[in-house]
Amino acid sequence: MQKIPLGTSNLLVSKVCLGTMTFGDQNSESEAFGLLDYAVERGINFIDTAEIYPVKPQAATQGLSETIIGNWLKKRGLRDKIVLATKVAGPSRLIPWLRNGKNDLNEANIRLAVEGSLRRLKTDCIDLYQLHWPSRNVPFFGKTVFNPRDERPHIPIEETLSVLGKLIEEGKIRYIGISNESAWGLMEFVRLAEMKGLPRIVSIQNAYNLTDRHFEIGMDEICFRENIGLLAYSPLAFGQLTGKYIDNPKTHGRLTLFYSDWNAHYRRPAVLEATRQYMQLARDHGITPAQLALAWCYSRWFIDATIIGGTRPEHLKENIDAISISLSDEVIDHINEIHAMITNPAL
Repeated sequence: MQKIPLGTSNLLVSKVCLGTMTFGDQNSESEAFGLLDYAVERGINFIDTAEIYPVKPQAATQGLSETIIGNWLKKRGLRDKIVLATKVAGPSRLIPWLRNGKNDLNEANIRLAVEGSLRRLKTDCIDLYQLHWPSRNVPFFGKTVFNPRDERPHIPIEETLSVLGKLIEEGKIRYIGISNESAWGLMEFVRLAEMKGLPRIVSIQNAYNLTDRHFEIGMDEICFRENIGLLAYSPLAFGQLTGKYIDNPKTHGRLTLFYSDWNAHYRRPAVLEATRQYMQLARDHGITPAQLALAWCYSRWFIDATIIGGTRPEHLKENIDAISISLSDEVIDHINEIHAMITNPAL
């Protein structure tokens, strides 16, 4: 498993990152331990989680993913072998139970979030601490149109960076990253860090998959010129690109278990049609639809690590195995032809 420096940090991370949003809901602790053990056996050293996991976020399960990871790290004694990433939630009316519904990216909330994550993860320091989504009005989670009428009071980026700087100085976190950010936000984090002597982001975690390639429209150049690593999440479009929902619309999975507005963009008719075409392309070349989608992400020059999951060991094996698949020029050309006909249908 190849390992590379994440952005400008000295963190050496595997090109495949294990996402843990199913731990504590779709996966029990014992099942999660098995998945974690297998991931490490395959050379993965990068684990991503969040304070609000598992998904779908609920008060009763909040923090269980971190707790399971913490229990596993303690039992296996592997903390010094793992690059551990987690996230602080931004403000949202959909999680009123988190810090009494008054959560935002200010000092009081970030400190509470960090202390909670450190406790659950059973560690003294978090390697990569990420802002799960912005404080300000930004379209994300399937929304792309910025609407000034949605403006609201928010915490300035400079204030958030200052808090994160204090936490780095205190040794509670090592590096910082952002998630679900826009091009303006990405550059503003860079600009303020340089102007104010604040900590610099080393990564951005945004969605990227065959049905959502809008990161290629300007964001890739920013990451290249500023040496910021993309951590691509939802490389399988919430499981849609595996083809399992095409073959059986009622199959057991996140899109059927958690049917809601926040994953509706992966259920659009255009996404289904694009998926059918990618499925056929994969089968024509003797690989699974999931392997086609993941091999595409693994091969993109602007992605430092692709975040994968898998509720069952066989799914995780298939997803990791895709790292060894090299897509031919013919397949890449065909992918781009499909993309030209059905461009970013998940947006």
